[in-house]
Amino acid sequence: MNAVAIHFRYLSAEKSRHGKKRLYVRRFGRRIRIEAAPGTAAFAREYSAALEMLPAAPPASPAAVPRGPAKGTLGWLAGLYFTSAEFQALDATMQKRRRAMIEECLRETVREGSRDVFRDCPLVYVTPAKIRRLRDLKAQKPGAANNRRKYLSSMFGWAVEATKTPTNPVRDVRRIKYASGGFHTWTLAEVKQFQAHHPIGSKARLALELLLLTGVRRGDMVTFGRQHVENGILRFVPRKTRYRRMEASYKPILPRLAEVIAASPTGDMTFLVTSFGKPFTPGGFGNWFRDRCNEAGLPHCSAHGLRKAGATIAAENGATEQQLMAIFDWATPSQAAVYTRAADRKKLAGDNMKLLARGSE
Repeated sequence: MNAVAIHFRYLSAEKSRHGKKRLYVRRFGRRIRIEAAPGTAAFAREYSAALEMLPAAPPASPAAVPRGPAKGTLGWLAGLYFTSAEFQALDATMQKRRRAMIEECLRETVREGSRDVFRDCPLVYVTPAKIRRLRDLKAQKPGAANNRRKYLSSMFGWAVEATKTPTNPVRDVRRIKYASGGFHTWTLAEVKQFQAHHPIGSKARLALELLLLTGVRRGDMVTFGRQHVENGILRFVPRKTRYRRMEASYKPILPRLAEVIAASPTGDMTFLVTSFGKPFTPGGFGNWFRDRCNEAGLPHCSAHGLRKAGATIAAENGATEQQLMAIFDWATPSQAAVYTRAADRKKLAGDNMKLLARGSE
């Protein structure tokens, strides 16, 4: 028996519990018994069949299953929040943005020099001081720092109402104050420059006029099609606010916009389509439109800046805060007031600069 084991790889002789020797082909933790006597044709067949049936390589090590966050930690709370009805009611773009920022916070260390991350921090230790650390780690980008605070506050606000935690530690943390004009607001000269480069009949011109003459966000504009228009009125529910209210917005199709739509190639379900004939995603449209701005020599301009340009033009033409709220689907006067105050300052300065010269002539 022992001689046989020497000439046949993986073959071994083992004793049964009754003391009898038996032959096995053993490979990588598995074995198959050989019944035939060594040296016979049957033995050779059984040996060959056993080699084919046994694994030819070691089994792959099972991938380590990542350990989920422990119950009662910040990571655990975030997981519950991402599956909540409140989070799921957000539009897909906002879900992606909010989730990415919260998950970035979970990867931050709880203190300087520590290897412990916020994901594993028990909720009882998530204090306002900890939230300030998360905010201040982004201090070089104050907009992002304030968004961290905003999204964490929304999560904790939900958690308090859902009785997952007793308090919202973000409420005692202030926003970072900073000066920012946000996206560049197009001037009329820049609008005309874009129009000169992209004439009526081009997809780029259609995009510009849809944004400028409806005052909508790009996330809504990319969904517009002929099915949204009835008797010259565009009807839709804004994506950004539909999880809070389902009020429809109504925008008349102005004559200039109607002329551009009629002269432009459009898709079946949306006015604007990609080169593959599919509707744009909001992000995809933003990138595509920025390329069209670059072509027109306007690299500092963007789709969002056109919405600001429309609000500026309307305010300077005398639109009230209530009228701006209706045009741009704002729920409160605060955002409209930004444009009416700017228009008032411009008018007052123009009307009264002559006072500087009075008496000094």
